[in-house]
Amino acid sequence: IKTVELNNIKNDYIKLQYENMELFIPVEKVVLLEKYQGSEGSVPKLTKLGTNEWEKRKNSIRENLESIAKDLIDLQVLRETQKGFMYPQDDPFQKLFEDDFEYVETDDQLKITSQIKSDMESGVLIDRLICGDVGFGKTEIAIRTAFKTIFGGKQVAYLAPTTILTRQHFHTFSERLEKYGIKVALLSRLVTPKEQSLVLKGIKDGSIDVVIGTHRLLSDDISFKDLGLLIIDEEQRFGVVHKEKIKKLKANVNVLTLTATPIPRTLQMAIMGIRQLSLIETPPEDRYPIQTYVLEYNDTIIKEAIYRELSRGGQIFYLHNTISDLEQVYRRLKRLVPELKVCIGHGKMPREELEDTIDSFINRDFDLLLCTTIIETGIDIPNTNTLIIDDADRLGLSQIYQIRGRVGRSDRIAYAYLTYKPNKVLTAQGTKRLTAIKEFTRLGSGYRIAVRDLAIRGAGDVLGSEQSGFINSVGIDMYMKLLDEAINKVNGIEKEKETSYQIEISKHVNENYVSDDSIKILIHKEISSIDSLEYKEKIINDFTDRFGKLNDEILLYIEEKYLESLLRKFNIINILEAKYLVTIIVPSEDSLKIKGDELFITAYKISPDFAFEYKHHQIIIKIVKKPNEKTWIYSLAKLLEKININK
Repeated sequence: IKTVELNNIKNDYIKLQYENMELFIPVEKVVLLEKYQGSEGSVPKLTKLGTNEWEKRKNSIRENLESIAKDLIDLQVLRETQKGFMYPQDDPFQKLFEDDFEYVETDDQLKITSQIKSDMESGVLIDRLICGDVGFGKTEIAIRTAFKTIFGGKQVAYLAPTTILTRQHFHTFSERLEKYGIKVALLSRLVTPKEQSLVLKGIKDGSIDVVIGTHRLLSDDISFKDLGLLIIDEEQRFGVVHKEKIKKLKANVNVLTLTATPIPRTLQMAIMGIRQLSLIETPPEDRYPIQTYVLEYNDTIIKEAIYRELSRGGQIFYLHNTISDLEQVYRRLKRLVPELKVCIGHGKMPREELEDTIDSFINRDFDLLLCTTIIETGIDIPNTNTLIIDDADRLGLSQIYQIRGRVGRSDRIAYAYLTYKPNKVLTAQGTKRLTAIKEFTRLGSGYRIAVRDLAIRGAGDVLGSEQSGFINSVGIDMYMKLLDEAINKVNGIEKEKETSYQIEISKHVNENYVSDDSIKILIHKEISSIDSLEYKEKIINDFTDRFGKLNDEILLYIEEKYLESLLRKFNIINILEAKYLVTIIVPSEDSLKIKGDELFITAYKISPDFAFEYKHHQIIIKIVKKPNEKTWIYSLAKLLEKININK
């Protein structure tokens, strides 16, 4: 940041380096700057200032994006024009069913459930991504939606990635729904062929209301009598072929996608409004953040962690993701803690043996489950509150986040130890992942983890891998901005022109107040965002609390930005400041929505320096002032604020 003083007015500027020269931009225009974020390792090429090189680069992407935007719009229009089934309003049974829930609902749960019901009753086709940490109540939202769907005469399909997860959901749904005469069935490789054929028959004739299954549900022999709702659990666990089948299945049914960390592509589509996005950020009562440690593997620390969990009657997950080494790790654990009861679970075990092992662990026959990433989704064991991961640097960010969410699902404090080999030099990507996990210990961070994952792994794209080159040439933020522009263009929405006002005041943060450049930029960015009286007051309170009392220079800067927001509200195009007079032309009397005499009285109460003229349906406001005097900014802001409140 450079400070430049001209005619006693100090302004802060950001120095930008181009290929051939430097450029200074006013810091209050920091919103025009975007951080470059391409895929891992891609380095952008600097462009020359004074050439149209950058515009050419953007234009080639714009042309490409217009066809993509059309595809996205077509997809959206298809869902919006295809009127969904109009479900009846809640009846006493729905209320009875919801009162049956044994926990206290969070505000987020109630809000999202209400939004979904409103869409169902108005016949809007739902394609909603529900993002919330494990244990935050996504399943309960799904169950309530399923109940309403079934009482509307339709069927429900619940698609989950693993047999363990389907079995767990089958028990949850059966327990909640069957007392209301709703038939729930399970369809996975654990179900015998004879039972499977009965389930297929029940789905086809409508005698089965809810079917919960793995990708077996996507087989060609599945035929629903009248499917109304598809619930997809952890979409990122399904492959490309499965996703194509899901697309066909959900063409005209309501879809809820439940996830703790949505895949970047899904996240992008939700952020852009192609799908509805709901965030559950409120943790349930008595839930604590997971204490997370990132460290070199150390026998002593692992031994202490195990003994601490055992001493409070809890259980432990120990994740080692190489099946061939599991026996070796088993022997090491028994050597460290001889009395430890250990069971082993991995994906290559015969299915009955794996199920029995998990059941025995749930029944507390064992203290520690030594396993691979099979625990990533679905295992809900509230008594397990310590997690140890070997070679955590080799796992993906979303993956670690999901696995960590398997502990801390009760009112006890949980511990996660993310270890890596001693003396190992971590890759830049591995370090970023582990740092991000440690950083996001706050409950409800799943959405932020997904956004960070988007940055670390590279953006990928919205519709196809061929877009990655375009993304790397301008960065993900600019790419998304250009895509947004293309979508608006296809929709016929014109971009609003931003009005700027030439009011000469110092836009400067003194070194004595804040010396750190990044915090200075943050202060300028916050001040540039002022759009209401409440936000102005919030900023003043926040800055005072964080950095100390604001000087008159910064207070005037804040007031000037607040005045600009009011000028825009009244469509005032320009403001002319001369040595002894300030002139403001209001385009039409109507835009003030206030009677002339009321305007005079309001203005006179604020300052006798106001004068008014009427010309061609315009109001010309004049303020008499002294040279270099800026109190008129406060007076004019107060007048427009009063008019704004009155109208």
